[in-house]
Amino acid sequence: SFSLTEVTVFINRLRRKTDLSNMAKTMRTVLNSNSKVTVLRSDLHAVIDQGFLDVPGNLFQKKLRSREELQNDIELKCLNDLMSLLAPSTDIRVLLNCVSSNLQAFVIQPSRSKEEFRKLASDFQLRWNFLLSAVSKAMTLNYADSFG
Repeated sequence: SFSLTEVTVFINRLRRKTDLSNMAKTMRTVLNSNSKVTVLRSDLHAVIDQGFLDVPGNLFQKKLRSREELQNDIELKCLNDLMSLLAPSTDIRVLLNCVSSNLQAFVIQPSRSKEEFRKLASDFQLRWNFLLSAVSKAMTLNYADSFG
C-alpha cells in the first residue's frame, strides 16, 4: 500500500504538470499574436526601465555593492534574457531553454553539495517569484495594456 506522503507527492506532480500545460497554452496564444507580444514587451521594458518595481534596494544599479544585490541582479538578468527572446512566433521551447540555461549557470553549477543546491534553488525560487510579483504589481498599478 502507498503511504500518504507518496500519494501527496504524486498529486502535487500532477498539479504542476496541469499548471505547466495551461501556462504553455496561454503562452502559445500570446506568442502567436504579433500585437500581444509587442505590447507585452513594451510594458515589461517600461516597468523595468522606468524603475516602477517595488523591490527592496535598487535592482538597477550598475555598480553592485553587496552579495544580496548580486543575487537580485541574477533574477533581473534572467528576466532580461527572457524578454530579449520574446518575439512573435517564438517557440516556447526557446524560452524554456533560456530558463534552463540560467538555472544551470546560477543554481546547479555553483552548488557543491545537495544541501547547497537546495539552499540556492530555494533562494532563487523565492527571489524569482518576488520579482515576478513585483512586475505584475507594477503593471497593474500603471494600467499596462498587456496586464491580464
